[in-house]
Amino acid sequence: MFLRYVQTGWFLAVRQIRRASMWTNLLIVFVMMLTFLNLVVVSGILVGLIESSALAYRKHHAGDVIISNRLEKTYIERSQEIIDFAKSLPEVTAVSGRYIEGGKVESGYKERTRAGDILDNASGLLSGIDPLAEDRVTGLSTKVVEGEYLDPSDEDQILLGSNLLFKYSPIDSPAFRNLKNAELGSRVRLTVAGNTREVTIKGIVKSKVGELDTRIFMNERIVRKLIGRNDLNVDEIVIRLVAGASPEKIRDELIAEGFDSVATIQTWEQSLPKFLRDIQDAFALLGNLIGSVGLAVASITIFIVIFVNAITRRKFIGILKGIGISSRTIEIAYMFQSLFYALAGTIIGIAVLYLVLVPFVDAHPINFPFSDGILVATWSGTLIRAFVLFIATVIAGYIPAKIIVKQNTLDAILGR
Repeated sequence: MFLRYVQTGWFLAVRQIRRASMWTNLLIVFVMMLTFLNLVVVSGILVGLIESSALAYRKHHAGDVIISNRLEKTYIERSQEIIDFAKSLPEVTAVSGRYIEGGKVESGYKERTRAGDILDNASGLLSGIDPLAEDRVTGLSTKVVEGEYLDPSDEDQILLGSNLLFKYSPIDSPAFRNLKNAELGSRVRLTVAGNTREVTIKGIVKSKVGELDTRIFMNERIVRKLIGRNDLNVDEIVIRLVAGASPEKIRDELIAEGFDSVATIQTWEQSLPKFLRDIQDAFALLGNLIGSVGLAVASITIFIVIFVNAITRRKFIGILKGIGISSRTIEIAYMFQSLFYALAGTIIGIAVLYLVLVPFVDAHPINFPFSDGILVATWSGTLIRAFVLFIATVIAGYIPAKIIVKQNTLDAILGR
């Protein structure tokens, strides 16, 4: 019996859609398409803001696996042994070791007139690197927006993170100091571990990765002299893997060799700053809330369309009931009609999403101050949102049909 209801309801729904105005159908489908895109794109962009930050953190700072000193140690013991073992693994394409020490750069120190004057200064982490190895792992040279990348022969040259320059980070606050009177080519005084050295700003690094944009980069052999490190033990080791290799597998292999006793070994995801994860969750929730508003608007739109359609066809509905068509069949017909609009809008929306929007945003990332925004639209998330839209639309089509069908048959035929 139920199958007969469905078959008859399908027949009636097809006739109603065919006889409706083409422009009315197109308008409703267009609204459903926009609703679907609102559900997917808004949350996708919000999540993509933080997702792109995480990807940049992996690509330009942490690599696939990052090794750091244990909390009770000031450096990674057995560093060269760890580096040699990592290089021997077939999945590893590049390894870079870094010497990390807190440092300060000052400008205008030669023009200071009184001993008590506060110099133009900025504090950050001094990162001693092998320029070639670091570039193979993180592509640091691609993030030099002014000047040139470090050469292995450089001795008194540094790369300066953009956040340490007022020109790139115009924040005037006692709690955050950056250089106001320095620029590319300026001579500045570098102080680290109680030692000072005059250096030249050779390049500016701007990556939208906080860990890079607040660092001072210098050749490792010079940094070793400044901090008095002669044992070649570094403070960070970053490892880049071949495409598709598992960071978890490499981490576990390093742990199996016992290196976790002298260092903290993490995948890039484990090393993500907590605030990035928190913001990612918050933006995902915000996107879902905004999408829910769009879903409510679409449901109301479908409700109104079906209700008006049913009101104008009261006489026709009354005649159908009079010749023996059951109320359930008529309700199913309007549900099919609603489902058609949702399905058509969703199919067009998916085509626009994956054939137009995603490729366009990938090719032209949205330029936000803290990341190059991308559009995150996974198939699983997209299908879930499409299913939710279907359910909401079917319910929105059923309720007005139920209200109209419940009216007295004779009153409906006579238009009373």
